[in-house]
Amino acid sequence: MVLVGLPGAGKSTSGRRLAKILDLPFADSDDLVEAADGRTVREIFAADGEAAFRAVEADAVATALVEFTGVLALGGGALTTERTRTTVQSSGVPVAVLQARLATLRLRVGDGRTRPLLAADPAGRLADLADERAPLYDQVATFVVDTDGRTPGQVAAALAARLHERRVRA
Repeated sequence: MVLVGLPGAGKSTSGRRLAKILDLPFADSDDLVEAADGRTVREIFAADGEAAFRAVEADAVATALVEFTGVLALGGGALTTERTRTTVQSSGVPVAVLQARLATLRLRVGDGRTRPLLAADPAGRLADLADERAPLYDQVATFVVDTDGRTPGQVAAALAARLHERRVRA
């Protein structure tokens, strides 16, 4: 299972809980990038820019989709890279889009200092990213789960239920 969505949607937190429910490993694409590059996401962005980060990210996601059998949370902007979108779509892995209202996302990301694309103006950037990325998420979505007003455990349970429904119908 692959989880996508905007920063603050709950991909990593709910993904870890989902992995426990399913008794599968969990991976976050940012962690995979950091392991592959030897630098933090912030360091890569600061030194080399977003394009360099996205290239490393695309490689990490492609490798994970072949070698990793668990719950994979993608960074919010991973799908802005065409190669990553194509890899995710062609993998056959179910993709859940986690979504929440902008007000909820703003609360969850706080001042955005730990997120390079949000640091200057978290509220404004989240709104822009929502507009830019919604069509990309729609392209790859198997289903959508709303995370507003839900705990990470409730989101994980909803994801597990949707996966179960999908398997029963297949």
